[in-house]
Amino acid sequence: MTDDTGLNLFQQQEANRRRTVWLVIAFVLFFAWLGFGGDFAYWLATSDAPPDTYHHTFPWFGLIMTAIGAGIAWYGFSTGPNKVLWSTGAVKLENPQTDKERQLVNVVEEMAIAAGISRPDIWIVPDPDPNAFATGLDQSRSHIAVTQGLLDICSRDELQSVVAHELGHVKNLDVRLMTTLAALVGAVALMHDGVGRLLASGGRIGGGGGSRGGGKGKGGGLVVIVVLVLWVISWILAPIIAQFLAMAVSRKREYLADAMGAQFTRNPMALASALTKIEAADAPTTSIKRGAAHLCIADPLGRRANLREGGLSDLFATHPPMAARIARLKGMAYQRLKAEGQFPAA
Repeated sequence: MTDDTGLNLFQQQEANRRRTVWLVIAFVLFFAWLGFGGDFAYWLATSDAPPDTYHHTFPWFGLIMTAIGAGIAWYGFSTGPNKVLWSTGAVKLENPQTDKERQLVNVVEEMAIAAGISRPDIWIVPDPDPNAFATGLDQSRSHIAVTQGLLDICSRDELQSVVAHELGHVKNLDVRLMTTLAALVGAVALMHDGVGRLLASGGRIGGGGGSRGGGKGKGGGLVVIVVLVLWVISWILAPIIAQFLAMAVSRKREYLADAMGAQFTRNPMALASALTKIEAADAPTTSIKRGAAHLCIADPLGRRANLREGGLSDLFATHPPMAARIARLKGMAYQRLKAEGQFPAA
């Protein structure tokens, strides 16, 4: 995969549009496989059944599952931002009542101007753990949400840097890809849970009345078993694969959003300080669940995989290590001060 940090803004935006399209196509094709794969297994299982019993010849499952996949993809894309905000219990900030809330509104307005985008809607998640995320479909339809815990611990400069980071995601159109992914991950998880409950309650795949030999003899019976096993494994692995995809999408984008946030504020040390406070928080962000974890500035689940790079961390981590992000930001601050002549040349 090409390293996204080597692309300019317009290339980033086009890459995210393209990846969103491919993500939706892959999602629909996966549902098509679940349907047509079931049709194929059922056809093999009933092909040698007696004439007076059911023969599965029309691909009902495939057509229905493909239609369901397309419908979920469309619904997830169009309503994803609202579903993400609803799942976190976020409350829209329309009439700020406290100094902290008024400060948040001012900061978002300032950073939207610096980023050259429309001011996003502002939401507060009633959670004491410091965190933040952005969601939306494009630069004119975006939302930024911060937890109450973030408002409580951050200075104005630190809050400004966190908001700038999230607006970096908005400007890059990361939010479109990551919000669509969050919606589809949630849909896969729901479908997986539903099928799991069906199987656990004694539901069967396939109908009665088939021949005892079924599926064209021993060779055909083996093909039925292989197809059926692959079909069941697909159901089992679907939410795991979706989670891995969400993790891979998120990691490199955090470094880029950090850099853009530092660019918008011209103060990388403020973001380094904010990330240090976020990392030092004791508890996970309980209001933000697994399906939306990749949207946040810091992993809301507090998983150990996010503490290092390489190996299994590249598979299981939603975010790059906080220490590495802070070190990069401090390096940016040093280079900026050196360029301004505040450090002597080596």
